[in-house]
Amino acid sequence: MGDKVVHIIEPTLISDAGHCGSVVQSLCAAGQGLRFCVWVGRGARLGWDRNPGVEIRPHFFRRLRRLQAAWLYWHLLRRGARLVITTAGRTDLVLLNLVGPKPIPPGRAFLYIHQLRLDPQKEAAMRRIAIQQPNLIMMCTTDEIERAVRHCGFHNTMVVLPLPARSTYGEITEPSPRFRHVLVAGAARSDKGFSTAVDLVRYLAATGATVPVAIQTSGDHYGRYDETTQTALARLKDVRYSQLMMLPDTLTRHDYVKLFRGAICLQPYDRTEYANKLSGITLDALTVGAPVVTLSRTWMAQMVGQYDAGVVVEEPTSDALYRAVQLVRDRYEQYSANAARAGLSLKEQNRWASLIDMLKHEGGHAI
Repeated sequence: MGDKVVHIIEPTLISDAGHCGSVVQSLCAAGQGLRFCVWVGRGARLGWDRNPGVEIRPHFFRRLRRLQAAWLYWHLLRRGARLVITTAGRTDLVLLNLVGPKPIPPGRAFLYIHQLRLDPQKEAAMRRIAIQQPNLIMMCTTDEIERAVRHCGFHNTMVVLPLPARSTYGEITEPSPRFRHVLVAGAARSDKGFSTAVDLVRYLAATGATVPVAIQTSGDHYGRYDETTQTALARLKDVRYSQLMMLPDTLTRHDYVKLFRGAICLQPYDRTEYANKLSGITLDALTVGAPVVTLSRTWMAQMVGQYDAGVVVEEPTSDALYRAVQLVRDRYEQYSANAARAGLSLKEQNRWASLIDMLKHEGGHAI
C-alpha cells in the first residue's frame, strides 16, 4: 500500500497572496475526507493552516528549490506517495522523469499546467518524456493548453478551472450596484501591464479626471520587480493624483478580496503571455461581481465577451482604456450583475471533482 496522504508541492507558496495560494487552498477545501501534506517555502505564513486535514511543511529555500524538488519527488515516489504539483512546468516533468521509476505507476503524479511555452526543441523533449511516462496525469487551466499537452503525447489530461474556495470570499459574494474604484490587482509585473496601468493614472492626472484608482504595487512571491516595472513604479510615485490609492504591502486574502467590491478590474495584460493563459485575478473579479476591462485576443477577453462582463479594447492606449472604464462606470450595476452571473456559471463547473475522485481511490485511475 502507498502513502495515504496526498502530497501537494508548491515551492513558491509563502503567504496567502498570489494565485498559487488560492489554488492550493481551493484543492484542500474540495478534498473532504482526504489528508493533505502541503510542501511550501521556508518561512511560509498562511492564514488557512488550521485545517485538521492539512499539514503544512515549510521546506523550500528559493535558491535551492529545484534541487530540493528533485529530492522530494524521489523520496515520495519511492514511498508510493501521491503527488500533486499545483503549478507545474517543464522542469518538474524533467525532474520526475529523472528521479522516478520508468514509468511512474498510474495515479501517483498529477501535474497542474497553468502555462506552456514551446519551441521545437522543448516540444521534442516533452514528447520523449511522454513516451517514458505515459501514466502522468496532466491537468490544464484552459482547453488550448490541454490541446498542446496532448499534442506532445500525454493522453491522461483534463481541464480544471482553479476557482478559489468560496470560503475565502467571506460575506463578499453579492454584486455591488455602485462603482467604487478602478482596481489594478495582484503583483506589479510587466506581463500584467503594470506600466500601462501607470500610464493611465498619469493620463487621469493630466486630464483632470476624478476616477478613483486603487493599485497594488507589491512585488512577486519574493518581493522582486522586473526592470520595466521598477521604472514604472518610479513614474507612479511622481504622480500627483488625489484619487490614487497605492497599496505597497502584500494583503491578507480577506483584505485583497474586499478590493473587488464595487471595482472595475483593469487587466491590460500582455497578449503573448495571456493568449491562452488563465488569470486568477479575473476569477476573483467575476466571483465578486467586478466587471473587467482588458485587451482583445486574451483569455480574459474570452471571458468578458462570453458573459458581457466588462469591455474589451483593441489597443492599450490610455485614452481607449479611460473610455472603456467610463462605459462600464455608466452602466456599472448591469455589468456587475453580468460579472456575478459569470462567476456563478464558472462555479457550477466541476472544479476539482475528477481529481478528488482519483485521489480517493488508492492507486488512482487513468482518464
